[in-house]
Amino acid sequence: MPEPSQDPVSAQVDRLAIGAALVQAVHAAARFGVADELAAGPRPVEELAAAVGADGPALYRLMRALAAAEVFEELDGRRFALAPLGALLREGAPGSIRDWALAVGRPLYRDAWTRLPDSIRTGEPAFETLHGRTMFEHFGDHPEEARAFDAMMAASAGRLVAPIVRAYDFGRSGTVVDVGGGNGALLSAILAANPGVRGVLYDLPHVVAAAEPGLNGRCRCVGGDFLDSVPSGGDVYLLAHVIHDWDDDRAARILTNCRAALRGGAGGGAGGGRVVLAEWVLPDGPGGGGSALAAWTDLSMLVMTPGGRQRTRSDFERLLGRAGLRLSRVVPTESECALVEAVPA
Repeated sequence: MPEPSQDPVSAQVDRLAIGAALVQAVHAAARFGVADELAAGPRPVEELAAAVGADGPALYRLMRALAAAEVFEELDGRRFALAPLGALLREGAPGSIRDWALAVGRPLYRDAWTRLPDSIRTGEPAFETLHGRTMFEHFGDHPEEARAFDAMMAASAGRLVAPIVRAYDFGRSGTVVDVGGGNGALLSAILAANPGVRGVLYDLPHVVAAAEPGLNGRCRCVGGDFLDSVPSGGDVYLLAHVIHDWDDDRAARILTNCRAALRGGAGGGAGGGRVVLAEWVLPDGPGGGGSALAAWTDLSMLVMTPGGRQRTRSDFERLLGRAGLRLSRVVPTESECALVEAVPA
């Protein structure tokens, strides 16, 4: 008997209808560590349930739904195997989305997204409407949420490391200061690829306390708040997916701090000091090769952050100008991220 067909529009409607549930299902699979249990090969669902501490029939229903979404593969005898997407839910796998799945399924994110209509009506962050303070202020009293966010950011940054290192010549820099550099993975890769360069990892004190950039003493860790200041004397100030978290006023303050800290003072000295932003660059008009993920991330900035947004090239030019910087070029990478380079105006 031929299988029933479905027209493309109906299929798209179905995908829209299950979107929120799919996020929660992937989150649940990540929490139970299902992908890690399947790493050695297919397993019967009852055996899998015993290994992860789940109810067998309930886990089967979860796995069947995720198999329909091509996260796992259902085999004969109620056995399941990893599909390529499900393999990315393994802890420590190259390109792993596990920490993303663990974070975005938490009530912190889910509850804020239910207030999206409020953000659309007012232009204000839904998170602040719900909690009465910014997400970053909230993390101060909720260390578990902060750890989940930091892990998600580290995983996201990890996917940018190789494309950024290959796309940009850091070798002519004496010192690279990675502002908001998280666990130091990007800075470590830059230093490993450029033996003559030294680095400074700068982030909140609790973040750099857990970082391990290493590399034989060529990198030092400094804790602080980039809204107040950044370490001085760097030749390149690198901000990877930092500026998009902030409104124009606070973003300009961060960039002004970087410009003032450039080696040689506010003028940047004679060494060609630069500020480099690793960000998505939205098209100035419709289409134009803009990333769908960038557009959705921009909407997430509206919901979750204190005025954050993805920006166009024109937006960056205006923002950098407020900080006394001039956009010199935009360097594409192998990823959807680009490198926005600026020099003292």
